[in-house]
Amino acid sequence: MAMLSMLMWPAFGLLAWTLYCNLCLLRNYLVARKIGVPLRVIPIDHVNPLWMLVDTKVLSLVRKLPGALGDNSFTRYNFRTFEMHDRCDSHHEMGDAFIIATPRRNWLYLANPDVIMDMFRRRSEFPQCIELTEMLDVFGKNLGTVEGHQWKTQRKMIATCFNEPNNEIVWSESLILARDMLKYWSERPSITTSADDLRSLSLHILASAGFGKSSKFEGHDERSKSSVSGDYKDSLQLILENCILIMAFGPKSLAKARPWLPKSWKLGMLADRCAIFERYMTELYEDEKAQTRLQTGSSASKTLMSSLVRASQEEAKNGAGLTESEIYGNMFMLNFAGHDTTAHTFTFAIHFLAANPAVQDWVSEEVRAVLGDDRGGWDYASHFPRLKRCFAVMLETLRLYTPVPVAKWTATGTASLDVAGKTIVIPPNTMVIPSYAAVHTEPTYWGSDPLVWKPSRWIQGSGAAPGQEDLIIPKKGAFLGWSEGARDCPARKFSQVEFVATVATLLRDWKVDPVQLDGETPDDARGRVLDLIKEDSGPVLLLQMLHPERASLSWKRR
Repeated sequence: MAMLSMLMWPAFGLLAWTLYCNLCLLRNYLVARKIGVPLRVIPIDHVNPLWMLVDTKVLSLVRKLPGALGDNSFTRYNFRTFEMHDRCDSHHEMGDAFIIATPRRNWLYLANPDVIMDMFRRRSEFPQCIELTEMLDVFGKNLGTVEGHQWKTQRKMIATCFNEPNNEIVWSESLILARDMLKYWSERPSITTSADDLRSLSLHILASAGFGKSSKFEGHDERSKSSVSGDYKDSLQLILENCILIMAFGPKSLAKARPWLPKSWKLGMLADRCAIFERYMTELYEDEKAQTRLQTGSSASKTLMSSLVRASQEEAKNGAGLTESEIYGNMFMLNFAGHDTTAHTFTFAIHFLAANPAVQDWVSEEVRAVLGDDRGGWDYASHFPRLKRCFAVMLETLRLYTPVPVAKWTATGTASLDVAGKTIVIPPNTMVIPSYAAVHTEPTYWGSDPLVWKPSRWIQGSGAAPGQEDLIIPKKGAFLGWSEGARDCPARKFSQVEFVATVATLLRDWKVDPVQLDGETPDDARGRVLDLIKEDSGPVLLLQMLHPERASLSWKRR
């Protein structure tokens, strides 16, 4: 009898929870119907932390069921980044706006650029949903996880960090490290570690421009644990890849449990890496505080960290400086924003380039036209603005694979938007999502081949010589690679300079090809790489290629 009672209570709890979720779903469904746009229903909120740990595995099994059991709203919409698979399809079926009802809240998706820009401009009515970014609160509150007055204060300080003197550091460091990486790649018959090496490149650039810690590039086979790519990189990478797990258990709970967690367990290893990374950040912060006291005027360091410390100290005079926890939180956010996002974009771009030799030739033509035979004196101020084709590679990659889409919501208020000739009233607690993947591939704005990776679509067809061309400026709201509005990416220029300098270095005198498998033609190999990008990309923390090592690449001199 006691055993039966023990089994009954969990079953009763599960039944009660299921009933509660269904009642919540019914409530949200009834609210969503009143908005007056097409509606779909899914049984689990697709950003539920526990669901995110298993969503792809569960859905892959459900999709194997016959007929409507395996092909329905649950399998189509109930996972993160479903938009990357859906692209324009749902909006072509349902119009500029549709809503998905879940037990937690309703999600309104928008694919009209004018409506999207209207929403971005009205920041007070459509604030950022902090719940979706709180996973970045691993070490403290930061620019990505605060709102209101706190956000204004932190944004002001962060904005001072990204400036032209710092961009010059990014440019010169990118050139040096890209040459080292190219040497490492070209000395090997094939490379399966492109993604890992590109993360190292991005990390080294950030370590120099962000924290004043320059070091030589080390490829995957050269790396030592005592280097900047050792404990620091491995800890950062493990934390970023497991932010969802950290959020599910809670960073404070993880820290408290660390002494009792075996390091052989994933949670134990994660807790240990969090401690290592925090210790590294503490050392950097204390070092920068000491340096800032000694440096003034033109002798002051131009790194992101030194700028942040100085800005915080200035604001502290008015009682508005950052706490030590907020300093660490923003340092982690800068690592995330300045390292992981760019590294994933690099990985997509290198594989797209490997599958498109004509684009490589097109980019190389520009680099040679701008830089001539000069192999060393590349100047940021005069050369960077002219490398439009290199920049177009980045823009086109971001168009198809945007790593960090932004989500807004109505919070506790009611808002309205004019959509397709009518005003829709959006109730409180409704997520409002710019449909990045839809507007980025809408034929109205991108032509008849919007799913094709084609950087030349960004260059005006004026017949200008390479190095003298102009970029096409898309309709406002039709391209959201760095978001828009007041909360756009403060590191936009930082990432652009890093990307352009690296691509120019790689493609000036070299070309990259996929390594052919037995029986493959060159075209077969390129098609296989494109298929890998399309079929094997998905979210970890960000959208990324999940197994880029499955496409070996080879670098050869032109």
